[in-house]
Amino acid sequence: MFDKLENTVKRFEEIGLQLSRPEVGADQNLFRSLARERSQLEPIVAEFLRYKRLQSDVDGHRDIIRNESDADIRALADEELEDLEAQLAQSEQELKFLLIPKDPDDSRDVIVEIRAGTGGEEAALFAGDLYRMYSRYAETRGWRQELISLSEASAGGIKEITVSFVGDDVYGTMKYESGVHRVQRVPATEASGRIHTSAASVAVLPEVEDVDVEINDNDVKTDIFRSGGKGGQNVNKVETAVRLTHIPTGIVVSCQEERSQLKNRQKAMKVLRARLYERQLAAQTAEISAVRKSMVGSGDRSDKIRTYNFPQNRLTDHRIGLTVYNLSDVMDGQLADIIEKLKIADRTARLEAGIEGGGQ
Repeated sequence: MFDKLENTVKRFEEIGLQLSRPEVGADQNLFRSLARERSQLEPIVAEFLRYKRLQSDVDGHRDIIRNESDADIRALADEELEDLEAQLAQSEQELKFLLIPKDPDDSRDVIVEIRAGTGGEEAALFAGDLYRMYSRYAETRGWRQELISLSEASAGGIKEITVSFVGDDVYGTMKYESGVHRVQRVPATEASGRIHTSAASVAVLPEVEDVDVEINDNDVKTDIFRSGGKGGQNVNKVETAVRLTHIPTGIVVSCQEERSQLKNRQKAMKVLRARLYERQLAAQTAEISAVRKSMVGSGDRSDKIRTYNFPQNRLTDHRIGLTVYNLSDVMDGQLADIIEKLKIADRTARLEAGIEGGGQ
């Protein structure tokens, strides 16, 4: 581990020198790539330097205990040594976490699909609540969001919504939200006060480029139709909505939120690429599915990951056995603490399993 850390420090210093060269500054793509690599290495280097300082302090205190003739000084050194050794062990554990290879998709933007599941109107209302929760959380992170498609329920709520989030470490944060979310609450229309249970599914897909997923034009059937629902004068008058069908896989994507047929097609292609990429990843990681399921689940939409109990203001994440009683705050977008605990559980599980690759 320590040889790898020393090499990391050398690489960090090399990149610093490269970034100061005029020819690198003139090449913006190279400059951004190196700057991104350096920022990823920085926390590892900082923790390693802290570890080395602590190790030096521990060695110094042990030397005092062995060689100092003054009993009071030896006693003081012995007292301080216990705290330093605890800090050193903590730093070593943190270095092990930091050295776990990251999922290469973590830095990508995402496409989030939320669909109402079992529970009728209440499920649609809950799907809308989940969208608002993620939207508010995105605001706290400074992420930009863009609506791709929306199907609203007749009695309010959302049947299905697809939205993209753009920003720093979006997939690395949002990927833990994939799965089935279950809600327990008394619907507004329930006169007897009986608690109903319904569900919504969430899929978080890393947004990919053309180079990541090659799509043959002959494999895609394009249908153009008139938009429906809200949308102003353009709705139902001009055929701008786009439906793409990927013939080999049967994946169907539609978009009608834009007034331009071209923009709708571009958004639909973005979602199609993401779904095909998700399928590729699933095939590539099938052999390690048991590991991927670990403590935080596989992210499969069939996995029930969380229960939202409104009468008790309680949220339970079933993957890590976490229960909190601030559901109202969570629904208002305060997801940071829960996601951080999921990240720690994920890193711990992969460290214990000795996984050499990234991913959930």
